[in-house]
Amino acid sequence: MKPKSKVLVIAGSDSSGGAGVQADIKTVTSLGSYALCAITAITSQNTTGVKNIIPVDPKFISSQIEFSSKDIRPDVVKIGMLHNEKVISAVMKSLKVLKLKKIILDPVMVSTSGVKLINQNCINIIRNNLMKNVTLVTPNIHEAEIISGVKINNVNDMITALKKILKLGAKNVLLKGGHLNSNYIFDIFGNGKELKIFKNKKFFTKHTHGTGCTLSSAIATFYSCGKDLKNSCSLAIKYVNQAIKTSPKYGKGNGPINHLNKINII
Repeated sequence: MKPKSKVLVIAGSDSSGGAGVQADIKTVTSLGSYALCAITAITSQNTTGVKNIIPVDPKFISSQIEFSSKDIRPDVVKIGMLHNEKVISAVMKSLKVLKLKKIILDPVMVSTSGVKLINQNCINIIRNNLMKNVTLVTPNIHEAEIISGVKINNVNDMITALKKILKLGAKNVLLKGGHLNSNYIFDIFGNGKELKIFKNKKFFTKHTHGTGCTLSSAIATFYSCGKDLKNSCSLAIKYVNQAIKTSPKYGKGNGPINHLNKINII
């Protein structure tokens, strides 16, 4: 089977394999495309938590991006966690040098429990600069609250926050609703011209490690294969839902999802 497209993943490494660059590569590969990567940080972690984080020097991150992409040019870029201001600046500069335009940003700002993972300066740079220079941004509810300043308790609040994020300069937004207290998950796509609400039954399980990474990488993969953004989001949501439903239930904590699930949709 020949890969259908090429996706560059810029993200941290998860030694447990459930999230980060490992989840990204598994997703891109499972959906039939080729993954390049630039690692922004190295972690020691498992399903119960993170033990250590070693940041990668921003100059080396740029070297990974530029040296790899000049040889194998990606069709789409997916950006995950960028842990400090210098890393964000280095990534933005490298993407500009390479003139890479199709970019999916997963703005990793807070943990599942709502704890901030990056400082306010990083948040400001993402909100005021990086977000305006990507094709799609995929915040979860906690991140959307931080970016928009809107407290989100329901679907109407999600729509209000999404519209505010668009006013800040984002071109397209997929606001993920998995953290709402509901029996259903509402994910909302919008770009100023259209608004689409994806409604799916929620699977109540602790095995959801890496869902955000997986979703954004799946969107990047479908988009790189020629699907439009809204359809790419729809297909990626289906892929992630099936991956949660068929989780292998590994580990003592929040286990990984099943990246090998087959939905036969490319």
